[in-house]
Amino acid sequence: MRIVGFFRSYPLVALALAALVLTLGLLGLGAPGAAQILATAVIALVVVLTAIDMVRDLLAGSWGLDVLAVVAMVSTVLVGEYVAGLIIVLMLTGGEAIEDYAAGRAGRELDALISRAPAFANRLTAAGEIKRIPVRAVAPGDRLLVRPAEVLPVDGVLEDAHASIDESSLTGEPLPVTRTAGEEVHSGTVNGTEAFTMRATATEQDSQYHAIVELVGEAVASKAPMVRLADRYAVPFTVLSLLIAGISWAVSGEAVRFAEVLVVATPCPLLIAAPVAFMGGMSRTARIGVIVKNGGAIETLSRVRSVAFDKTGTLTRGRPEIRAVHPGSLPADEVLALAAGAEQYSVHVFAAPIVAAAHRRELRPAEVAEAAEVATNGVQATLADGTEVRVGKPAFVAERVPGLRRTPLTAGETAVYVSRGDELAGTIVLADPVRPEAPGTVAALRGLGVERCAILTGDVAPTAESIAAEVGIDTVHAECTPSTKVDIVAAARPRPVLMVGDGINDAPVLAAADVGIAMGARGATAASEAAAAVVTADDISTVAQAVAIARRTVRIALQSIWLGIAISLGLMLVAAFGFLPAVLGAILQEGVDLVAILGAMRALGGGPIAVPPASGEDHPGDFVSPERV
Repeated sequence: MRIVGFFRSYPLVALALAALVLTLGLLGLGAPGAAQILATAVIALVVVLTAIDMVRDLLAGSWGLDVLAVVAMVSTVLVGEYVAGLIIVLMLTGGEAIEDYAAGRAGRELDALISRAPAFANRLTAAGEIKRIPVRAVAPGDRLLVRPAEVLPVDGVLEDAHASIDESSLTGEPLPVTRTAGEEVHSGTVNGTEAFTMRATATEQDSQYHAIVELVGEAVASKAPMVRLADRYAVPFTVLSLLIAGISWAVSGEAVRFAEVLVVATPCPLLIAAPVAFMGGMSRTARIGVIVKNGGAIETLSRVRSVAFDKTGTLTRGRPEIRAVHPGSLPADEVLALAAGAEQYSVHVFAAPIVAAAHRRELRPAEVAEAAEVATNGVQATLADGTEVRVGKPAFVAERVPGLRRTPLTAGETAVYVSRGDELAGTIVLADPVRPEAPGTVAALRGLGVERCAILTGDVAPTAESIAAEVGIDTVHAECTPSTKVDIVAAARPRPVLMVGDGINDAPVLAAADVGIAMGARGATAASEAAAAVVTADDISTVAQAVAIARRTVRIALQSIWLGIAISLGLMLVAAFGFLPAVLGAILQEGVDLVAILGAMRALGGGPIAVPPASGEDHPGDFVSPERV
């Protein structure tokens, strides 16, 4: 049944194989005329189909390698070597099947992510009944039951006391993680051995795993950029092959030499090696938690010379901790409650810890009538009594508070300023610790040939400079807006430039860079859509690993291409001197194809590079009361 299914998927392979067997049978029965008619008809059909595709490529501005195959097939028929012509037909049609098999094996990790996407959820009704519903029908606020070994259908928060969850599909970590009541749990992860209940906080479309699956779908569907690497060699290889064949014919005076040379010049190694290698590289990056959307991004990553990082959530954990609240016109608790009321409407990484701190102190957030986030600046809100509140950067708050004085900060600290009307209500000091793997990541990138690393951040200079010193970066651009980030990246040298970011405000610069990587472990949908690759694990060291894999992938692709060219040239020279009959040459060319494909599939292997953590232990900070400052 498998064989029947294969031939149904590739009817031209079945036709070529049947024609070759029948032709050899007719020759064995002493019917060379019938054999020649059958072979010529099949070859002519394939020539016409191949020529149509070739013309389409030429009209699209792409010089394809199929011209060699067409000339080779036509020449074998003209000189009577129709058996060799059928072998070429089988090689060309079978090459597509071999490429699909190799690409299928290379894309196992990509396909696995797609196949894990949950389809159903168990909703708990008000009466306590369990109702099985499609995942697309889940709404925020629904209580869901997750049975043992089930995939979590949407993002949510845990309601039970604890749960053991396998998060390897998102983080790459093989060991289960224990979550406690109130903690976030994510779609696509797998429950352990005990059932638990959770409350949905997002729909299927807005859940993290759905975004990852969409990215994977884009990666699997992307093929065009992969072929460009081989296309660079199409014209010179075609010209050289025709030149060798023409000279051989002219010197020997035998037209059959022309066909014999072109039989071993068929370009399957060039057509197949690059796509297989690039799909293998994309599969390897998926295995470490980086979804690369297309082969063009792999090629650009392999040549990266400059890297720019966002700070918050990229080089730092993106989970800031409040260190102190400094009162201004209001007491510390009122400052925190006022800020929490406005920050409830913000997606900035500083919002969650401020709101959480207010809840821990059992403070009621200020009642807000309306609020709007001002990108890269903060939140502007209107209280129920009509008073304007601003929470954010000093320059943003200073527009309403003349003569604002900045709060002194130590290394790594950031201040969020809070105004009420035209008065400074107070400041909240936070610290966002550097990721322990960030210094090693920067060092690894330099070891991979990156010449320049920089930080592009909307934060103030002292904070950015302290982070830069800690991770080993010497170029800092602070207090940047999205547009200035784009301008800086556009002017950066040497190129290509890689940008790594995570927030909504990073989307423009991720799209503007030669290649952008989004830290997408905690959402950042806009950034993920703008980037060429997305880190699904909350680990920046995978950026260096992705660059290393990209370099290895392109190196393997080139090695496979050049190996195919070298062997083909050697066989062409042997055929040019009359020592390689057309039929034997066609059979040997199949071996060349196999060697090139096996060489390209090496891109699937190889271990990730090691990125060492920073020295010392990482201790998350707690809320520090004003009395302790």
